[in-house]
Amino acid sequence: MTAPVKKSAKKAPARPAKKAAPAGGAAKKETSAPAANDENLAPVATQKTHRPLAVVAFGGNALLRAEDDGTVAEQLRRSEGAAVWLADFARRGYDLVCVHGNGPQVGQVLIQMEEAAAKVPPGTVDFAVAETEGGMGYLLELAIRNRLASQHIKRQISTVLTLVTVNRDDPAFRAPSKPIGPFFARHRALELQRRLRWKMVEDSGRGWRKVVPSPRPLEIVNVAAVRSLLDHGHLVIAGGGGGIPVVRKGSGRLVGVEAVIDKDRTSALLARDLKADLFILLTGVPQVVKNFGRKDQEPLLILPLSEARRLLDKGQFPAGSMGPKIESAIDFVAATGRPALITNIEHLEAALEGESGTRIVP
Repeated sequence: MTAPVKKSAKKAPARPAKKAAPAGGAAKKETSAPAANDENLAPVATQKTHRPLAVVAFGGNALLRAEDDGTVAEQLRRSEGAAVWLADFARRGYDLVCVHGNGPQVGQVLIQMEEAAAKVPPGTVDFAVAETEGGMGYLLELAIRNRLASQHIKRQISTVLTLVTVNRDDPAFRAPSKPIGPFFARHRALELQRRLRWKMVEDSGRGWRKVVPSPRPLEIVNVAAVRSLLDHGHLVIAGGGGGIPVVRKGSGRLVGVEAVIDKDRTSALLARDLKADLFILLTGVPQVVKNFGRKDQEPLLILPLSEARRLLDKGQFPAGSMGPKIESAIDFVAATGRPALITNIEHLEAALEGESGTRIVP
């Protein structure tokens, strides 16, 4: 498929500015913000901004594809490719929260842990999620900063290592089903199951893999920090890999758990909490298709909320493919009354112009 012909960007409509509360006496004179170290980046803002907010979710395979070797240099090049279209949101006049997946990267870390297990004690899954969230956030932030500077776009960008609470009584903990990490021979899988109490399953004849719970996200612990950064003009990378899963004890103490959270669900929760103006889920196809694979298949440009629910209930969107994205879009639109957009990177520009993609609307 070919990318759409590039059009001149339409500036996003600005959010109406909030009226300042009346102050007793004369109004205080505004002070200028301190100068930034990098002349191509904006100084730290001293007042809230009022740009429309887009929350964009995309998979970890945008930075690490099946054909890649997986080196840091290779992932940085992929990040630089992603930075081209991520920085374009700033050019269009949006605030931006970027939520990336980390499936391939967590797999890499777990392989490294396994190969080095005789010399270094392996870490836990939540630690692997944190490690990839930090590493991928670094690569994306570096690439986006450089892209903004090259385009003379004066915006700051920050990465937030994000904790996300889950319910220890979530059914997912009773029946772990999310395969992660390397494939093992049967004897090694049984040893790990006995020694480390891992749950192991045979995966499509390719070997045995560890399976972990994938509970639903309940709360973005760092959401106030993300909101504050947005209010002060930053583009933000947050919720990477669905966030680091933690449970809140009765005392309020947070404790990490071995699980992974679906990044689409976390991004929908983040978009809802931040009252985003637009929630974008990037996938491998340009549009949602009704009756996919049949003679009467139909790409959907506009999908009303009620129809999205009906088609999901009828099994039109399988759990292993489009289902989680439709569910996440439904959750966001139902909670906010604002649109969600599903498309691929190649058609993102046309989708923002309303000429491609699928918009789920109230």
